[in-house]
Amino acid sequence: MAEFDVDLFVIGAGSGGVRTARIAAGYGAKVMIAEEFRIGGTCVIRGCVPKKLYVYASRFKDEFEDAAGFGWDLPGEPTFDWSKLVDAKEKEITRLSGLYRKGLDSAGVSVVECRAEVEGPNEVRLADGRLVRAKYILVAVGGAPVRVPAVPGVEHAITSNEIFDLNAFPKSLFVVGGGYIAVEFASIFARLGAQVTMAIRADNVLRGFDEDVRNALRDAMVHAGVKFHFGASPTSFEKKPGGLRVQLSNGESLVAEQALVATGRDPHTRGLGLEKAGVVLARNGAVKVDKMSRTNIPSVFAVGDVTDHVNLTPVAIREGHTLADRLFGGKDVVCDHEHIATGVFTTPEIGTIGLSEEAARQAYKIVDVYKADFRPMRATLSGRQERVLMKLIVDGESDRVLGAHIVGHEAGEMAQLIGIAVRMRATKADFDSTMAVHPTAAEELVTMRTRFARYER
Repeated sequence: MAEFDVDLFVIGAGSGGVRTARIAAGYGAKVMIAEEFRIGGTCVIRGCVPKKLYVYASRFKDEFEDAAGFGWDLPGEPTFDWSKLVDAKEKEITRLSGLYRKGLDSAGVSVVECRAEVEGPNEVRLADGRLVRAKYILVAVGGAPVRVPAVPGVEHAITSNEIFDLNAFPKSLFVVGGGYIAVEFASIFARLGAQVTMAIRADNVLRGFDEDVRNALRDAMVHAGVKFHFGASPTSFEKKPGGLRVQLSNGESLVAEQALVATGRDPHTRGLGLEKAGVVLARNGAVKVDKMSRTNIPSVFAVGDVTDHVNLTPVAIREGHTLADRLFGGKDVVCDHEHIATGVFTTPEIGTIGLSEEAARQAYKIVDVYKADFRPMRATLSGRQERVLMKLIVDGESDRVLGAHIVGHEAGEMAQLIGIAVRMRATKADFDSTMAVHPTAAEELVTMRTRFARYER
Protein backbone atom coordinates (compact mmCIF):
# COMPACT_ATOMS: atom_id res chain seq x y z
CA MET A 1 0.00 0.00 0.00
CA ALA A 2 1.30 3.45 -0.91
CA GLU A 3 2.30 5.63 2.04
CA PHE A 4 0.05 8.48 0.83
CA ASP A 5 -3.21 8.65 -1.11
CA VAL A 6 -2.29 12.00 -2.67
CA ASP A 7 0.78 14.18 -2.97
CA LEU A 8 -1.14 17.35 -2.10
CA PHE A 9 -4.46 17.89 -0.39
CA VAL A 10 -5.84 21.43 -0.68
CA ILE A 11 -8.49 22.65 1.75
CA GLY A 12 -10.37 25.51 0.10
CA ALA A 13 -11.07 26.05 -3.61
CA GLY A 14 -10.64 29.80 -3.72
CA SER A 15 -8.17 31.63 -5.92
CA GLY A 16 -5.06 30.56 -3.99
CA GLY A 17 -6.08 26.94 -3.52
CA VAL A 18 -7.21 26.44 -7.10
CA ARG A 19 -4.01 27.92 -8.52
CA THR A 20 -1.83 25.74 -6.29
CA ALA A 21 -3.77 22.61 -7.19
CA ARG A 22 -3.66 23.24 -10.93
CA ILE A 23 0.06 24.05 -11.05
CA ALA A 24 0.96 21.12 -8.81
CA ALA A 25 -1.09 18.74 -10.97
CA GLY A 26 0.63 20.16 -14.04
CA TYR A 27 3.92 18.95 -12.61
CA GLY A 28 2.51 15.45 -12.27
CA ALA A 29 1.47 15.56 -8.62
CA LYS A 30 -1.62 13.68 -7.49
CA VAL A 31 -3.85 16.41 -6.08
CA MET A 32 -7.18 16.49 -4.27
CA ILE A 33 -9.04 19.69 -3.38
CA ALA A 34 -12.03 20.14 -1.06
CA GLU A 35 -14.54 23.01 -0.96
CA GLU A 36 -17.54 23.15 1.38
CA PHE A 37 -19.37 26.06 -0.28
CA ARG A 38 -18.87 27.07 -3.92
CA ILE A 39 -15.75 26.70 -6.03
CA GLY A 40 -14.15 30.08 -6.58
CA GLY A 41 -13.87 31.28 -3.00
CA THR A 42 -14.43 34.75 -1.62
CA CYS A 43 -13.15 36.64 -4.65
CA VAL A 44 -15.38 34.99 -7.23
CA ILE A 45 -18.48 34.28 -5.15
CA ARG A 46 -18.82 37.11 -2.61
CA GLY A 47 -15.88 39.44 -3.00
CA CYS A 48 -13.90 41.09 -5.76
CA VAL A 49 -15.92 39.97 -8.78
CA PRO A 50 -19.51 40.66 -7.67
CA LYS A 51 -18.35 43.84 -5.94
CA LYS A 52 -16.78 45.19 -9.14
CA LEU A 53 -19.97 44.35 -11.07
CA TYR A 54 -21.93 46.37 -8.52
CA VAL A 55 -19.41 49.21 -8.79
CA TYR A 56 -20.03 49.36 -12.53
CA ALA A 57 -23.77 49.40 -11.91
CA SER A 58 -23.46 52.26 -9.41
CA ARG A 59 -21.64 54.50 -11.88
CA PHE A 60 -24.28 54.53 -14.60
CA LYS A 61 -26.37 57.17 -12.85
CA ASP A 62 -23.52 59.67 -13.19
CA GLU A 63 -22.97 58.61 -16.80
CA PHE A 64 -26.61 59.22 -17.66
CA GLU A 65 -26.46 62.68 -16.10
CA ASP A 66 -23.16 63.54 -17.79
CA ALA A 67 -24.38 62.50 -21.24
CA ALA A 68 -26.46 65.67 -21.63
CA GLY A 69 -23.33 67.82 -21.55
CA PHE A 70 -21.99 65.88 -24.52
CA GLY A 71 -25.09 66.36 -26.66
CA TRP A 72 -27.10 63.29 -25.71
CA ASP A 73 -30.81 63.57 -25.00
CA LEU A 74 -32.00 60.62 -22.94
CA PRO A 75 -35.82 60.60 -22.90
CA GLY A 76 -37.45 59.67 -19.63
CA GLU A 77 -35.96 59.18 -16.18
CA PRO A 78 -33.62 56.14 -15.92
CA THR A 79 -34.78 53.62 -13.34
CA PHE A 80 -32.79 51.01 -11.44
CA ASP A 81 -33.95 47.44 -10.79
CA TRP A 82 -32.01 45.81 -7.95
CA SER A 83 -33.38 42.33 -8.64
CA LYS A 84 -32.11 42.42 -12.23
CA LEU A 85 -28.63 43.32 -11.03
CA VAL A 86 -28.64 40.52 -8.44
CA ASP A 87 -29.81 37.98 -11.04
CA ALA A 88 -27.20 39.09 -13.59
CA LYS A 89 -24.48 38.92 -10.94
CA GLU A 90 -25.52 35.41 -9.96
CA LYS A 91 -25.35 34.21 -13.57
CA GLU A 92 -21.85 35.61 -13.96
CA ILE A 93 -20.37 34.18 -10.77
CA THR A 94 -21.98 30.82 -11.56
CA ARG A 95 -20.28 30.92 -14.95
CA LEU A 96 -16.92 31.77 -13.37
CA SER A 97 -17.29 29.08 -10.72
CA GLY A 98 -17.92 26.60 -13.53
CA LEU A 99 -14.75 27.72 -15.28
CA TYR A 100 -12.76 27.19 -12.09
CA ARG A 101 -14.22 23.68 -11.82
CA LYS A 102 -13.45 22.98 -15.47
CA GLY A 103 -9.86 24.13 -15.00
CA LEU A 104 -9.41 21.76 -12.06
CA ASP A 105 -10.94 18.85 -13.97
CA SER A 106 -8.77 19.56 -17.02
CA ALA A 107 -5.66 19.57 -14.85
CA GLY A 108 -6.57 16.18 -13.38
CA VAL A 109 -7.31 17.46 -9.88
CA SER A 110 -9.76 15.39 -7.86
CA VAL A 111 -12.49 17.73 -6.58
CA VAL A 112 -14.47 16.95 -3.44
CA GLU A 113 -17.37 19.32 -2.77
CA CYS A 114 -17.64 18.92 0.99
CA ARG A 115 -15.98 20.09 4.18
CA ALA A 116 -12.51 18.78 5.01
CA GLU A 117 -10.74 18.96 8.37
CA VAL A 118 -7.17 18.25 9.40
CA GLU A 119 -6.69 15.07 11.43
CA GLY A 120 -2.90 15.13 11.67
CA PRO A 121 0.27 16.31 9.92
CA ASN A 122 -0.53 14.09 6.93
CA GLU A 123 -4.22 13.29 7.30
CA VAL A 124 -7.45 14.99 6.25
CA ARG A 125 -10.94 13.86 7.21
CA LEU A 126 -13.76 14.49 4.71
CA ALA A 127 -17.35 15.20 5.77
CA ASP A 128 -18.41 11.86 4.32
CA GLY A 129 -16.09 10.08 6.76
CA ARG A 130 -13.23 9.26 4.43
CA LEU A 131 -9.68 9.70 5.70
CA VAL A 132 -7.18 10.90 3.09
CA ARG A 133 -3.44 10.57 3.65
CA ALA A 134 -1.46 13.37 2.04
CA LYS A 135 2.25 14.02 1.71
CA TYR A 136 1.50 17.74 1.91
CA ILE A 137 -1.55 19.65 3.14
CA LEU A 138 -2.36 23.16 1.99
CA VAL A 139 -4.74 25.33 3.98
CA ALA A 140 -6.34 27.95 1.72
CA VAL A 141 -9.72 28.57 3.36
CA GLY A 142 -9.53 32.37 3.31
CA GLY A 143 -11.34 34.56 5.80
CA ALA A 144 -14.84 35.36 7.00
CA PRO A 145 -16.49 38.62 8.11
CA VAL A 146 -16.62 39.38 11.82
CA ARG A 147 -19.37 41.30 13.59
CA VAL A 148 -17.42 43.80 15.69
CA PRO A 149 -18.27 45.44 18.01
CA ALA A 150 -20.22 42.67 19.73
CA VAL A 151 -23.04 44.88 21.01
CA PRO A 152 -26.70 44.08 21.71
CA GLY A 153 -28.63 43.39 18.53
CA VAL A 154 -25.60 43.15 16.24
CA GLU A 155 -26.97 39.83 14.97
CA HIS A 156 -29.60 41.86 13.09
CA ALA A 157 -26.89 43.50 10.98
CA ILE A 158 -25.59 41.95 7.78
CA THR A 159 -22.03 41.42 6.57
CA SER A 160 -20.38 41.61 3.17
CA ASN A 161 -21.42 37.98 2.61
CA GLU A 162 -25.13 38.83 2.62
CA ILE A 163 -25.20 42.29 1.09
CA PHE A 164 -24.96 41.06 -2.49
CA ASP A 165 -28.23 39.14 -2.30
CA LEU A 166 -30.67 41.31 -0.36
CA ASN A 167 -34.29 40.65 -1.26
CA ALA A 168 -34.93 44.36 -1.73
CA PHE A 169 -32.76 47.41 -2.25
CA PRO A 170 -32.53 49.39 1.02
CA LYS A 171 -33.55 53.04 0.89
CA SER A 172 -31.15 53.63 3.77
CA LEU A 173 -27.97 51.82 4.79
CA PHE A 174 -25.89 52.20 7.94
CA VAL A 175 -22.27 51.05 7.55
CA VAL A 176 -19.93 50.27 10.44
CA GLY A 177 -16.24 50.53 9.61
CA GLY A 178 -13.88 52.66 7.55
CA GLY A 179 -11.74 50.12 5.70
CA TYR A 180 -11.84 49.35 2.01
CA ILE A 181 -14.81 46.97 2.23
CA ALA A 182 -16.85 49.54 4.16
CA VAL A 183 -16.11 52.48 1.88
CA GLU A 184 -16.62 50.44 -1.28
CA PHE A 185 -20.11 49.31 -0.29
CA ALA A 186 -20.98 52.76 1.05
CA SER A 187 -19.98 54.25 -2.29
CA ILE A 188 -21.90 51.61 -4.28
CA PHE A 189 -25.16 51.96 -2.38
CA ALA A 190 -25.02 55.76 -2.21
CA ARG A 191 -24.76 55.93 -5.99
CA LEU A 192 -27.49 53.36 -6.48
CA GLY A 193 -29.81 55.63 -4.51
CA ALA A 194 -29.62 54.71 -0.82
CA GLN A 195 -29.11 57.22 1.97
CA VAL A 196 -25.83 56.01 3.48
CA THR A 197 -24.49 56.77 6.94
CA MET A 198 -21.13 55.53 8.22
CA ALA A 199 -19.78 55.17 11.76
CA ILE A 200 -15.98 55.02 11.99
CA ARG A 201 -13.99 54.78 15.21
CA ALA A 202 -11.05 56.64 13.64
CA ASP A 203 -11.00 60.24 12.47
CA ASN A 204 -10.87 59.39 8.77
CA VAL A 205 -11.43 56.59 6.25
CA LEU A 206 -8.87 54.01 5.08
CA ARG A 207 -6.36 53.83 7.91
CA GLY A 208 -2.85 53.19 6.57
CA PHE A 209 -3.37 54.89 3.21
CA ASP A 210 -1.68 58.14 2.22
CA GLU A 211 -3.28 61.04 4.09
CA ASP A 212 -4.06 63.04 0.95
CA VAL A 213 -5.75 59.98 -0.54
CA ARG A 214 -7.85 59.51 2.58
CA ASN A 215 -8.93 63.15 2.58
CA ALA A 216 -9.75 63.15 -1.13
CA LEU A 217 -11.98 60.08 -0.83
CA ARG A 218 -13.70 61.36 2.30
CA ASP A 219 -14.55 64.68 0.65
CA ALA A 220 -15.80 62.97 -2.51
CA MET A 221 -18.05 60.66 -0.50
CA VAL A 222 -19.48 63.59 1.45
CA HIS A 223 -20.18 65.29 -1.89
CA ALA A 224 -21.99 62.10 -2.99
CA GLY A 225 -24.28 62.35 0.05
CA VAL A 226 -22.64 59.94 2.50
CA LYS A 227 -22.96 61.07 6.11
CA PHE A 228 -20.04 60.31 8.44
CA HIS A 229 -19.86 59.83 12.20
CA PHE A 230 -16.13 59.85 12.96
CA GLY A 231 -14.89 58.77 16.37
CA ALA A 232 -18.10 56.84 16.92
CA SER A 233 -19.27 53.26 16.95
CA PRO A 234 -22.65 51.58 17.49
CA THR A 235 -23.60 50.63 21.03
CA SER A 236 -26.82 48.79 20.14
CA PHE A 237 -29.05 47.66 17.28
CA GLU A 238 -32.77 47.35 17.86
CA LYS A 239 -35.13 45.69 15.41
CA LYS A 240 -37.99 48.00 14.43
CA PRO A 241 -40.74 47.79 11.80
CA GLY A 242 -39.03 48.62 8.52
CA GLY A 243 -35.47 48.57 9.80
CA LEU A 244 -33.05 48.96 12.68
CA ARG A 245 -32.61 51.67 15.27
CA VAL A 246 -28.92 52.20 15.91
CA GLN A 247 -27.57 53.93 18.99
CA LEU A 248 -24.10 55.48 18.60
CA SER A 249 -21.40 56.07 21.19
CA ASN A 250 -21.50 59.81 20.42
CA GLY A 251 -25.04 60.00 21.79
CA GLU A 252 -26.79 60.14 18.42
CA SER A 253 -29.17 57.57 17.03
CA LEU A 254 -30.56 56.75 13.60
CA VAL A 255 -32.89 54.37 11.83
CA ALA A 256 -31.85 52.48 8.69
CA GLU A 257 -33.47 49.74 6.65
CA GLN A 258 -30.22 47.75 6.68
CA ALA A 259 -27.01 47.85 8.71
CA LEU A 260 -23.75 46.52 7.30
CA VAL A 261 -20.95 45.58 9.69
CA ALA A 262 -17.71 45.82 7.70
CA THR A 263 -15.14 45.97 10.47
CA GLY A 264 -12.84 43.29 9.15
CA ARG A 265 -12.40 39.61 8.40
CA ASP A 266 -10.76 36.86 10.42
CA PRO A 267 -9.05 33.74 9.05
CA HIS A 268 -11.63 30.99 8.62
CA THR A 269 -9.79 28.35 10.67
CA ARG A 270 -12.22 27.67 13.51
CA GLY A 271 -13.01 23.96 13.74
CA LEU A 272 -10.56 23.10 10.96
CA GLY A 273 -8.55 20.76 13.20
CA LEU A 274 -5.19 22.44 12.70
CA GLU A 275 -4.45 22.08 16.39
CA LYS A 276 -4.52 18.28 15.95
CA ALA A 277 -1.58 18.58 13.58
CA GLY A 278 0.25 20.92 15.95
CA VAL A 279 0.01 23.94 13.63
CA VAL A 280 0.66 27.23 15.41
CA LEU A 281 -2.07 29.86 14.97
CA ALA A 282 -2.16 33.56 15.80
CA ARG A 283 -4.69 34.91 18.30
CA ASN A 284 -7.16 35.70 15.50
CA GLY A 285 -6.84 32.21 14.06
CA ALA A 286 -4.37 33.12 11.32
CA VAL A 287 -2.01 30.34 10.25
CA LYS A 288 1.55 31.39 10.98
CA VAL A 289 3.85 30.74 8.02
CA ASP A 290 7.37 31.62 6.92
CA LYS A 291 8.36 33.24 3.62
CA MET A 292 7.88 29.87 1.89
CA SER A 293 4.25 29.56 3.09
CA ARG A 294 5.34 26.76 5.45
CA THR A 295 3.89 26.35 8.94
CA ASN A 296 5.83 24.99 11.91
CA ILE A 297 4.78 21.53 10.69
CA PRO A 298 6.91 20.65 7.62
CA SER A 299 4.04 18.93 5.78
CA VAL A 300 1.46 21.70 6.28
CA PHE A 301 1.37 24.95 4.29
CA ALA A 302 -0.98 27.93 4.01
CA VAL A 303 -1.55 30.67 1.45
CA GLY A 304 -3.85 33.65 1.07
CA ASP A 305 -6.11 35.42 3.54
CA VAL A 306 -5.93 32.56 6.05
CA THR A 307 -2.41 33.76 6.89
CA ASP A 308 -3.65 37.35 7.44
CA HIS A 309 -0.53 38.64 5.74
CA VAL A 310 -1.49 40.57 2.62
CA ASN A 311 -5.18 39.90 2.08
CA LEU A 312 -5.46 40.35 -1.67
CA THR A 313 -6.52 37.80 -4.29
CA PRO A 314 -3.46 38.23 -6.54
CA VAL A 315 -1.22 37.66 -3.52
CA ALA A 316 -2.96 34.36 -2.73
CA ILE A 317 -2.60 33.30 -6.36
CA ARG A 318 1.10 34.17 -6.49
CA GLU A 319 1.78 32.48 -3.15
CA GLY A 320 0.04 29.32 -4.32
CA HIS A 321 1.77 29.26 -7.70
CA THR A 322 5.15 29.78 -6.06
CA LEU A 323 4.49 27.01 -3.54
CA ALA A 324 3.59 24.52 -6.29
CA ASP A 325 6.70 25.51 -8.25
CA ARG A 326 8.86 24.82 -5.22
CA LEU A 327 7.25 21.60 -3.98
CA PHE A 328 6.69 19.90 -7.32
CA GLY A 329 8.53 21.90 -9.99
CA GLY A 330 11.99 21.83 -8.46
CA LYS A 331 12.25 25.63 -8.48
CA ASP A 332 14.04 27.51 -5.72
CA VAL A 333 11.60 30.42 -5.53
CA VAL A 334 9.78 32.44 -2.89
CA CYS A 335 6.92 34.91 -3.20
CA ASP A 336 8.02 38.56 -3.15
CA HIS A 337 5.57 40.67 -1.14
CA GLU A 338 7.25 44.00 -1.78
CA HIS A 339 5.70 46.64 -4.05
CA ILE A 340 2.15 45.30 -4.28
CA ALA A 341 -0.18 47.60 -6.20
CA THR A 342 -3.78 47.74 -5.05
CA GLY A 343 -7.07 49.39 -5.91
CA VAL A 344 -10.01 50.55 -3.82
CA PHE A 345 -13.11 50.50 -6.00
CA THR A 346 -14.99 53.41 -4.58
CA THR A 347 -16.14 56.29 -6.76
CA PRO A 348 -13.76 58.02 -7.19
CA GLU A 349 -11.45 55.05 -7.47
CA ILE A 350 -8.12 54.68 -5.69
CA GLY A 351 -4.97 53.12 -7.10
CA THR A 352 -1.82 52.95 -5.05
CA ILE A 353 1.63 51.36 -5.04
CA GLY A 354 4.52 51.70 -2.61
CA LEU A 355 4.99 53.96 0.38
CA SER A 356 2.66 56.69 1.55
CA GLU A 357 4.13 60.10 2.27
CA GLU A 358 3.89 59.44 6.00
CA ALA A 359 5.67 56.07 5.81
CA ALA A 360 8.37 57.42 3.50
CA ARG A 361 9.12 60.33 5.82
CA GLN A 362 9.70 57.89 8.67
CA ALA A 363 11.97 55.60 6.65
CA TYR A 364 14.03 58.00 4.49
CA LYS A 365 16.23 60.97 5.29
CA ILE A 366 15.00 63.19 2.46
CA VAL A 367 11.58 62.81 0.84
CA ASP A 368 10.32 64.82 -2.13
CA VAL A 369 6.59 65.01 -2.84
CA TYR A 370 5.09 65.78 -6.24
CA LYS A 371 1.39 66.35 -6.45
CA ALA A 372 -1.27 67.23 -9.04
CA ASP A 373 -4.91 68.02 -8.23
CA PHE A 374 -7.04 68.85 -11.25
CA ARG A 375 -10.42 68.61 -12.90
CA PRO A 376 -10.39 65.83 -15.50
CA MET A 377 -11.27 66.54 -19.12
CA ARG A 378 -14.27 64.21 -18.93
CA ALA A 379 -15.86 66.56 -16.35
CA THR A 380 -15.52 69.78 -18.35
CA LEU A 381 -18.57 69.48 -20.60
CA SER A 382 -20.67 67.56 -18.10
CA GLY A 383 -20.18 70.19 -15.43
CA ARG A 384 -19.58 67.54 -12.78
CA GLN A 385 -17.53 68.71 -9.81
CA GLU A 386 -15.00 65.90 -10.09
CA ARG A 387 -11.33 66.04 -9.12
CA VAL A 388 -8.32 63.84 -9.74
CA LEU A 389 -5.42 63.53 -7.31
CA MET A 390 -2.03 62.18 -8.35
CA LYS A 391 0.94 62.00 -6.05
CA LEU A 392 4.50 60.71 -6.33
CA ILE A 393 6.73 60.05 -3.32
CA VAL A 394 10.44 60.23 -4.16
CA ASP A 395 13.63 59.46 -2.26
CA GLY A 396 15.38 62.84 -2.24
CA GLU A 397 18.84 61.23 -2.20
CA SER A 398 18.56 58.52 -4.87
CA ASP A 399 15.67 60.04 -6.90
CA ARG A 400 13.89 56.64 -6.77
CA VAL A 401 10.10 56.73 -6.82
CA LEU A 402 8.99 55.18 -3.53
CA GLY A 403 5.25 55.43 -4.00
CA ALA A 404 2.51 56.52 -6.36
CA HIS A 405 -1.06 57.35 -5.34
CA ILE A 406 -4.02 58.13 -7.59
CA VAL A 407 -7.60 59.08 -6.83
CA GLY A 408 -9.84 59.31 -9.88
CA HIS A 409 -11.33 57.53 -12.87
CA GLU A 410 -9.57 54.21 -13.68
CA ALA A 411 -7.03 54.71 -10.88
CA GLY A 412 -6.80 50.96 -10.38
CA GLU A 413 -5.86 50.41 -14.02
CA MET A 414 -3.13 53.05 -13.76
CA ALA A 415 -1.77 51.59 -10.53
CA GLN A 416 -1.30 48.21 -12.18
CA LEU A 417 0.92 49.74 -14.87
CA ILE A 418 2.81 52.22 -12.73
CA GLY A 419 3.46 49.37 -10.31
CA ILE A 420 5.85 47.86 -12.87
CA ALA A 421 7.93 51.04 -12.90
CA VAL A 422 8.02 51.32 -9.11
CA ARG A 423 8.97 47.65 -8.76
CA MET A 424 11.81 48.18 -11.27
CA ARG A 425 13.07 51.00 -9.03
CA ALA A 426 12.42 53.73 -11.60
CA THR A 427 13.58 57.23 -10.71
CA LYS A 428 11.73 60.50 -10.98
CA ALA A 429 14.07 61.29 -13.88
CA ASP A 430 12.80 58.14 -15.63
CA PHE A 431 9.25 59.38 -15.21
CA ASP A 432 10.19 62.86 -16.46
CA SER A 433 11.89 61.49 -19.57
CA THR A 434 8.85 59.39 -20.54
CA MET A 435 6.70 60.89 -23.29
CA ALA A 436 3.18 61.75 -22.21
CA VAL A 437 0.07 60.27 -23.84
CA HIS A 438 -2.12 63.30 -24.52
CA PRO A 439 -4.88 64.01 -23.68
CA THR A 440 -5.12 61.64 -20.72
CA ALA A 441 -5.29 61.99 -16.98
CA ALA A 442 -2.37 59.57 -16.65
CA GLU A 443 0.00 61.97 -18.42
CA GLU A 444 0.19 63.94 -15.17
CA LEU A 445 2.31 61.11 -13.79
CA VAL A 446 5.12 62.01 -16.20
CA THR A 447 4.60 65.77 -16.39
CA MET A 448 4.78 66.69 -12.68
CA ARG A 449 7.97 68.74 -12.74
CA THR A 450 7.47 71.11 -9.82
CA ARG A 451 8.21 69.65 -6.42
CA PHE A 452 5.32 70.23 -4.02
CA ALA A 453 7.36 69.73 -0.86
CA ARG A 454 10.68 68.42 0.48
CA TYR A 455 11.01 66.89 3.95
CA GLU A 456 14.35 66.30 5.68
CA ARG A 457 15.12 64.74 9.02
